[in-house]
Amino acid sequence: MTFKVFLQYTLPHRALSRLVYWATRWTFRPWKNWLIGTIVRNYQVDMTEAAQPDPTAYEHFNAFFTRALKPGARVPDADPAALLCPADGRISQAGDIVDGRIFQAKGQSFTTAELLGDEAAAAPFHNGRFVTVYLSPRDYHRVHMPLAGTLRETVHVPGRIFSVAPFAVEAIPRLFARNERLVCHFDGEHGPFAVVLVGAILVSSVSTVWDGLVIPPYAPGIRRKSFADRGIQLERFAEMGRFNMGSTVIVLLPPGSAALDPLVPQQTVKVGQRLGKK
Repeated sequence: MTFKVFLQYTLPHRALSRLVYWATRWTFRPWKNWLIGTIVRNYQVDMTEAAQPDPTAYEHFNAFFTRALKPGARVPDADPAALLCPADGRISQAGDIVDGRIFQAKGQSFTTAELLGDEAAAAPFHNGRFVTVYLSPRDYHRVHMPLAGTLRETVHVPGRIFSVAPFAVEAIPRLFARNERLVCHFDGEHGPFAVVLVGAILVSSVSTVWDGLVIPPYAPGIRRKSFADRGIQLERFAEMGRFNMGSTVIVLLPPGSAALDPLVPQQTVKVGQRLGKK
């Protein structure tokens, strides 16, 4: 076990995340400008795509981190049958769900039931397909719909807040099924699908367009919220949520609903890019 991985097990995840949550919303100009500038320089963030390209104009770091893009900076694939990428980032893994198991990295895997926090909810995805997208600090941090769908339920699953950087994904067993996460269940044209927003250390914070800030607070147990009677319909490519720091999105599809294009680990992807075809 490397020292970086050892720290993942020993650091006070939630205490650090609460501290960073506060620090990234501090409006003190020297602080927030220094923090924003550090990220822009170190991660070579392309501010020409942002609706507000001036890094010093943001109220605080989190406003910069969840920045909107200029109209047309991201467009959906022209084929209405295309499965769209939900986030900017890199492909962590993609492929078949084999006997209810999702491949993580280097021999690591976890069950769909573990990820969703529910054995029954996992059943439609048995032998289906998955796509895992990792967002780094340089990326656009709003999440968009891969397909059109009607929101049926969200499930806030409690857990750890390990880093989701590649070194941790390769070393920590069942990482995505252990981290705090929000599971969003949708009904689409070709059956159910799920979009899972996985939290990460510094900060595990998730918002949705229908509920605002969902994480934090952190969940002491599984929390379900039904939207079956609310009629919340989101079009393909519509914004559905955002990470208030970097993390990971996992899309789950039932068998026969879509065929994935050849996708390879660490492949760079953008919101709206075609990942396959339904």
